[in-house]
This record gives sequence, structure tokens and C-alpha cells, in this order.
Amino acid sequence: MLSYKESLGIIEKKLEEFSLSRQPSGLYEPIRYILSIGGKRIRPCLTLMSHSIFSDDPENAIAPALGLEVFHNFTLMHDDIMDNAEKRRNFETVHVKWNNNTAILSGDAMLIMAYQLIAKAHPPVLSEILNLYNQTALEVCEGQQYDMDFETRKQVSVEDYLEMIRLKTAVLLAASLSAGAILAEASRENSRLLYQVGQSLGIGFQLQDDYLDVFAEDEAFGKAIGNDILSNKKTYLMLSALQSGNTGLVKRLESWIAKKDFDPAEKIKSVQEIYRELNIGEKTLEISREYFNRGLQYLQQLAAPEGKKVELIEFARFLASRSF
Repeated sequence: MLSYKESLGIIEKKLEEFSLSRQPSGLYEPIRYILSIGGKRIRPCLTLMSHSIFSDDPENAIAPALGLEVFHNFTLMHDDIMDNAEKRRNFETVHVKWNNNTAILSGDAMLIMAYQLIAKAHPPVLSEILNLYNQTALEVCEGQQYDMDFETRKQVSVEDYLEMIRLKTAVLLAASLSAGAILAEASRENSRLLYQVGQSLGIGFQLQDDYLDVFAEDEAFGKAIGNDILSNKKTYLMLSALQSGNTGLVKRLESWIAKKDFDPAEKIKSVQEIYRELNIGEKTLEISREYFNRGLQYLQQLAAPEGKKVELIEFARFLASRSF
């Protein structure tokens, strides 16, 4: 089975060969830029890793895996516009480096290119792969809409939030793993189990990210912490705190949420203290671990030799223990 490192090497090499020689350069240069500024390439690597459980030849999976990576970066390009984000992976976002119109149009082109790559799946499984991709692309859009709706909705439950991150984040990881099995013409049950693996890992991953944004060390996390606090983002931590039933601490938190003028460092420290008093950080890590463990349980059920699953199991454990 391919390791994450081996899969990453294949994906990075293919991305370097991914020639964008078409014109006009104003459309394609932003695409080259966003694909060149890094990223963990988790989604295409998962496709290659799951494919290698059932096949020793990765060739059939490479183009669709690249398509998933191009699609993922398309969503980032458009998300950055909606979020007014200035940085992506410590580089200027496309709409800042160029402008909004360029970022929208180049993003649209990326979506088409993702379809072109995914459509290179070999004919016996093409229909199934396209159906999976179409369902996933729509669900990602649904998740993004929910995320935007939550900004103005007064009442958002923890359950609402978990469903939003399932759609916005987890289904693409799920589709990436499931696609590997489909491309290798594995059984429907194995494809279904891998989908559940990815969905569980994706939710655990996002909950972990919520925690790290509040409590990670800057050096380990690779970016400033506390952005979710400063923007009053309705994360698992905030929603759990608001629904904790501790009237005094809830009022303190609501007071910070309502403040328009504040010292950023003071707000981050004060909200961190509220979360600590409510033990919200540990609760977030606990449910994150539950989802990671659920993903590992699904992986154990996979009808494949244990030796073929070991790299994917190790990578799932690595994700569960990350501090970045």
C-alpha cells in the first residue's frame, strides 16, 4: 500500500507537470499560483492510498485524484472572497493579489478543470465517480451556505454545527477515500466503509482545528491563534459554551461577543479563560477523538488484508494527534 509520503510525491510531481499553457494568462496565472503555494494535499493522497489497498497500479487514480485537489483549491479561492481573507498558507489570497473578478473567473475555470480531470476515470467506473463528485460538490456548497447563514442566525445548535462541518469539510474527505476504492473496482461495501472513514475523520479534523485555533501554540500551529474568537465565529467551542447552562459564564461570553470595541489580546485571553472554566477545550478534544476512533473502527471493518490497511491507519492516527 502507498504511504502518505509516497502518495504526496506522486501528486506533487503530477501537479508540476500540470501544464497550464492556455491563454489568456490573466485567467490561468491565478490558478498556477494557488496550486503552487503548498497545502497538505490530503484529499488526493487519500484517494491514492485507498486505491492502493485494492490495486498495485496507481495510474487509474491519478487524474481523478488531481481533480479532487483542483476542486478543493477552487473552493478555497471562492471561500477567501466570501470571508474577505487576506492570507492563504501565509501568501496573499488570489482576490487580494489580483482582484475579486479575477478570483471568481479563475475559480470557475478551476471547477471546469476539476471536471475534466475526474472525467478521465476509466469507463467502467466513470458514471459512479461522476455521481459521487456531483453529490459531493453540491454538499460542499450547502455546507458553505450554512456556514454563512450561521453568521446572522441567533440560534445555532451544536447539532447544526456538526452537520455544517460534515457538509463543508468532511464529505470531500469521504469522497476522496471512496473514490480510490471505486477507481480500483473494489466492492460497494468497501467503498461505503471508506466513505464513512473519511466522513468521521473529516469531522474529527475540523473539531480539532476549532480547538487548535483557540489553544494551540502559535509556533506549532503555524499561524496566529484566536481568529475564531475575534470574529465571533460559531464554532463547536463557542456553541458548547453558550449551551453549557452556566448562567454567569454565558453572560460573560455574550458580553464579549457583543462588544464592538475591544483589545484583541484581552478578548482572546478572556474567552480562553471562560472556555477553560467550562472545560470546553477538553470536551472538544474528546468528541474529536470519538470521531477519529469511529473512523478507525470503520477502517478495521474493511474487507482487505491488515497489511494493506496499515498506512491508512497510521495516517489517521497521525491526523488525530496533530498540533498544526
